[in-house]
Amino acid sequence: MADCSAVTVGTARSLLVDFSVNDSRMAETSKENTFLGLTPDDVEDMLPRVETRVVLVGEAGNNAELVKALQAIKVMEVPVVKIKEGVTGSETGEKFQKSIVNMDINKPCIKTDNVREFGDGENAEFETVFVLTDFKSPDYDYLYKNDNRIVGPPVVLHCAAKEEPLPFFCRPLYSTTMLNLSLCFTGFRKKDEVVHLVNLVHHMGGAIRKDFSAKVTHLVAHSTHGEKFRLAVCMGTPILTPSWILKAWEHRDNINFHAGDESFRTEFKVPPFQDCVLSFLGFTEEDKANMEERTLKHGGHYLEVGNEKCTHMVVEENSIKELPFTPSKRLYIVKQEWFWGSIQMDARAGESMYSYEKPESPAAMKKTTSLLSLHTPNSNRKRRRLRDTLAQLTKETEISPFPPLKRPSAEHSLSMGSLLDISITPETCKTLGEMTKPPKSSTPALAKQSARWQVSKELYQTESNYVGILDTVLQLFKDPLEKEGQVGGPILAQEEIKTIFGSIPDIYEVHTRIKADLEELVMNWSEDKSVGNIILKYSKDLVKAYPPFVNFFEMSKETIVRCEKQKPRFHAFLKINQAKPECGRQTLVELLIRPVQRLPSVALLLNDIKKHTSEDNPDKITLEKAIESLKEVMTHINEDKRKTEGQKQIFDVVYEVDGCPANLLSSHRSLVHRVETIALGDKPCDRGEHVTLFLFNDCLEIARKRHKVISTFRSPLGQTRPPAQLKHIALMPLSQIRRVLDLQDTEECQNAFALVVRPPTEQGNLLFSFQLTAEDTQKAAWLKTLCRQVANTICRADAEDLIQCTDPDSLQVSTKDMDSTLSRASRAIKKTSKKVTRAFSLTKTPKRVFQRALMVGSTPDKSPGGLSSEHMTRAGSSSTLAVTHSPSMVNLPSLFERKYHTFSRSSTHLI
Repeated sequence: MADCSAVTVGTARSLLVDFSVNDSRMAETSKENTFLGLTPDDVEDMLPRVETRVVLVGEAGNNAELVKALQAIKVMEVPVVKIKEGVTGSETGEKFQKSIVNMDINKPCIKTDNVREFGDGENAEFETVFVLTDFKSPDYDYLYKNDNRIVGPPVVLHCAAKEEPLPFFCRPLYSTTMLNLSLCFTGFRKKDEVVHLVNLVHHMGGAIRKDFSAKVTHLVAHSTHGEKFRLAVCMGTPILTPSWILKAWEHRDNINFHAGDESFRTEFKVPPFQDCVLSFLGFTEEDKANMEERTLKHGGHYLEVGNEKCTHMVVEENSIKELPFTPSKRLYIVKQEWFWGSIQMDARAGESMYSYEKPESPAAMKKTTSLLSLHTPNSNRKRRRLRDTLAQLTKETEISPFPPLKRPSAEHSLSMGSLLDISITPETCKTLGEMTKPPKSSTPALAKQSARWQVSKELYQTESNYVGILDTVLQLFKDPLEKEGQVGGPILAQEEIKTIFGSIPDIYEVHTRIKADLEELVMNWSEDKSVGNIILKYSKDLVKAYPPFVNFFEMSKETIVRCEKQKPRFHAFLKINQAKPECGRQTLVELLIRPVQRLPSVALLLNDIKKHTSEDNPDKITLEKAIESLKEVMTHINEDKRKTEGQKQIFDVVYEVDGCPANLLSSHRSLVHRVETIALGDKPCDRGEHVTLFLFNDCLEIARKRHKVISTFRSPLGQTRPPAQLKHIALMPLSQIRRVLDLQDTEECQNAFALVVRPPTEQGNLLFSFQLTAEDTQKAAWLKTLCRQVANTICRADAEDLIQCTDPDSLQVSTKDMDSTLSRASRAIKKTSKKVTRAFSLTKTPKRVFQRALMVGSTPDKSPGGLSSEHMTRAGSSSTLAVTHSPSMVNLPSLFERKYHTFSRSSTHLI
């Protein structure tokens, strides 16, 4: 050799062991001869005296299968050390290069019962491999002390089956059960236990590393504490119990078994809540029972809140504002996301990321409420303040259909966004207009916008909300489930993901384009703009996208329910994401039903736009075509989702409410809730009226109690139905409700709430206030249900943000004296006034009735009121009646007369 180096075989065995203490084999060295600078001819020339042989010890020699396998193995690995740049044996200047070369086996099968005649590990003339069946026998101890190569029968059988060389390992190797696995230990306190486990790992071909790094494939943990455990969780390294090693050793004779198979090691994963004692604060009894059950299932224990043995307290952060006690320093106070996140990852999550912090009190809300108090005796000033209050209450929840604009300077004219803000009152527009003086070409003020524009804007707002919810479904649920390299492996199979989400991406893509076109239309609005053309433009895309999802929606829902029950990680995944603000605390099933509900909602809005479109507008015909195009997809929705019981409830409402609009009957509509109330204001009916509210999934039917029942309904079959007890007042779409006000209970106001309503034909907000009368109706539950349906209608996820707790004094609402004698008398006088007014109808009441009314109380010699006979002859004219009061109406206190009297066209019955 040019460098005068020498090659030593066998005698450097102990040196090799020192260089690979933490490695099961010299994996960092090369098996290529070029590593030593040697060619195959050089190896033959320099290693002529090394004889390779395999010795079967004791029972191994009686195994015919083992003997046959050895005859099939022709090559074995031999360690080689090259010494360069120095004299052999000197302590200075030595450099070693380690490698493994493949050499032919000279003697493949030697049987013996006395290992001492072969067991001299210092003999450099031989490279011997001993095959033993028992690694606890005296023969094993003797061979191990003399640094001999020892393998088990499974290693020989494995190499024969794989046609591989007999491997070299610096430690005794019984099987390949843990081949290519690198393990690290944590949490052990008994040294003997660790030594025993380490030996078993080495015997199965595994490697042990003292420090945790990226090279570690598995962490064997005796507890869930420590830095190694945290690193393993962050890196997604499987964390297993010591039983995994012991059980793998039992399978050591199976050459087809490997301890790294996921199907095997899953049983030995360290449960997320091992060594944890949990307590739960702020959850409902149902949720608490569910979490306690899952705590036991995942290796933990639970105790009541405040127990000193608890290691963690899981807090429902949305309902708990104050902790009931001062926690100790060793107690982890975590959010519920930590609990579900640990189950999803199948490992205990870090507490620092989910630490519970006390929320700040909403001082700003209190300040706002105090500023809204009205104390001035001036009635005009009160009304103006009330109007501003309603505008401020709705301003926070209005969704502007335009992109955010920069704050305008004093010299800058009003932006379109500010002019079109629906919370701006006409007075505000007038004041701002005087300050800025926009040019004639600028966008007209809100007061001049048509009802057609108002509904078109609502169509865009709901479309924007709908696209946002579809984006939430994709970003929070679908994409994470499809992501590769998930901690703990895939949560769901690809088939299950496809079944659940179906064509949601296609629906999202279509509606994103519709939203962009609607935004362009509303931003550059004019009455000749066509809304129908936008729907027609994408009608074919809608027909392609919706049926696949709608037709298999029931299967999608069943898949979610089944996977949630059978797969704890998926259940935890849903719990984490459904608790996020983007979901509005809605379930995945509730979010996925939005596509089923969206097209009927669009059709209703298009009908409303058509209603406010003039006959000479070309968009009238286009809207009709657009509505017809939606029916193709809606047919699937209507047929698949029709529920007989729901339709029966709607028919019952129609029969119970006299004058109920026929369009209440719809296949997609369902009755959600019914409450009995008393009106507290003059809208939508007089104060003190008993009002029944029927909440449907997309509208609110308002009906009052009838003052007098007229007749009963008899069907053609002769069956008699009870007479209608209620009278229709209004059928209001839920999209017109801008805010739900939870009125605080005071001495003058009990169990009351209010609705801030904005019909498209009104320029200002209206306040409907009511008092719940039924004892079994919980106000909080009712308001939550109402807000949920409103949010579903306008495609918003933050239903709870629609509720605001407000001081009733700021809105001039009171329930005081509702049942007093004076209050009942005043309501009776109002009813009488209405009846008298309707009885004296101008259109159908004969003139002689008016003449008789005017003659009551007059003497024969003098006409009533000093009127001449000529004047009495013209008593039937509207001009005379306008200034003439009948005696019955004159006696009514003016305090309880209506400001305007509305005359009915019918005098055949009283309402």
